[in-house]
Amino acid sequence: MHTILVVVQVLAAVALIGLVLLQHGKGADAGAAFGSGASGTVFGARGSANFLSRATAICAAVFFLASLSLAYVVQVRKAPDSIVDAVSPDGETPAIAPTEPAKPDDQPETPKVPE
Repeated sequence: MHTILVVVQVLAAVALIGLVLLQHGKGADAGAAFGSGASGTVFGARGSANFLSRATAICAAVFFLASLSLAYVVQVRKAPDSIVDAVSPDGETPAIAPTEPAKPDDQPETPKVPE
């Protein structure tokens, strides 16, 4: 899940950068991108502005949702706060933490040394 979200975010970021760079300012003519007198080409006189604006908004929404999803996925993964918390005193990572302390009856008796 994490890898898929990272791929979606990178693709959305690249598409967003490309779409923003293709757009022109408000003072530029629609035909300036395709050469002089080409305002009636691929998207029509004003079609490219609407198409690029909508595509940019969609890419921005996808990027935003991917960012929020990644933040949630990373936050849900419960990593230890410190490496010291993840390692037991003998140097091994504990497989299962004890749920209750051992009872005194379970402890073997230590032999008494005669005096």
